Amino acid sequence: MQTRVTRLLGTRLPIVQAGMSWASSNVALPAAVSNAGALGVLAAGPMREADFCRTLDQLAAATDQPYAVNIPLYRPQSAQLLDAMAARKVPVIMASQGGPKAHLARFHDYGAVWIQVVSTLEHARKAAQAGVDALVVVGAEAGGHPPANEVSTLVTVRRVLQEVSIPVIAGGGVADGWGIAALLALGADAVQLGTRFLLTEEAGVHPNYKAAVLAADVHDTVLVGRRSLPVRGIRNAFAQAVLDAERDQISQPEYEALFQRSTLKQAALDGDVEWGKVELGQSAGLVSRIEPAAQVVQQLAAELAEAMRRMQTLSSVQPGALGA
Repeated sequence: MQTRVTRLLGTRLPIVQAGMSWASSNVALPAAVSNAGALGVLAAGPMREADFCRTLDQLAAATDQPYAVNIPLYRPQSAQLLDAMAARKVPVIMASQGGPKAHLARFHDYGAVWIQVVSTLEHARKAAQAGVDALVVVGAEAGGHPPANEVSTLVTVRRVLQEVSIPVIAGGGVADGWGIAALLALGADAVQLGTRFLLTEEAGVHPNYKAAVLAADVHDTVLVGRRSLPVRGIRNAFAQAVLDAERDQISQPEYEALFQRSTLKQAALDGDVEWGKVELGQSAGLVSRIEPAAQVVQQLAAELAEAMRRMQTLSSVQPGALGA
């Protein structure tokens, strides 16, 4: 299948694995996804510079297909990590939580593609005006840091597509090929999946974390941290404490201290799924097993093809059959 994104990136499929701290801060997951024909994404977020450089070299050796590196631009070490990426001519940059304008020239100079992750129309406009090559547009169903305004993927993506002309990768609430087909029909050029790739053998999170995601249904996530940096995660002891604090309207310093007391590392690396931040999307409820990442990509492609065939049968209906 060819879209503006597959042509831009050189992938066979309009499928992108989200950059997820700890889960894809390794070689195994992004390499498996890229080798299967989608876009694998290394998450630089929690990585130290030396580990990051070593992993970049290993990833380049593990695949001859396009891959991306996700980097939060607000990170204190982001300048050093960007230097390492430029030195190795990383083919696709996927940036978030910071402005891209100051960085674009040196990456475009060697032919890299810059994709900016956004969750609101305002940020989408700014990124497009800055000159990025494509956007990842994330709606409220997504895990991690979805928009604080809680507007759904369906609405957010469609609104952005009304305003920008560059390719759009839609994310949030999708765990199968049927969801991919729906967002392609909406006008997206590719679809990003995070939670589905959390439940793969290669995802580098603690078994307790995977078990919690696997056990979650569509109604078991909650958005917390509206007074800080909102996070969608599982409704555990940490989430309930933050919800209680929001209800009781404690002071902002107390609130920030409570919110920052728990971390993603606590859950993803140490396995504390009660007081750690177990970040996942609503689509966890659509996934029932842990599988190899390449098999997930193959399954997504097969489901997408099946959904497309169904749409083709609908298009063959005689006009009068749908009513006047």
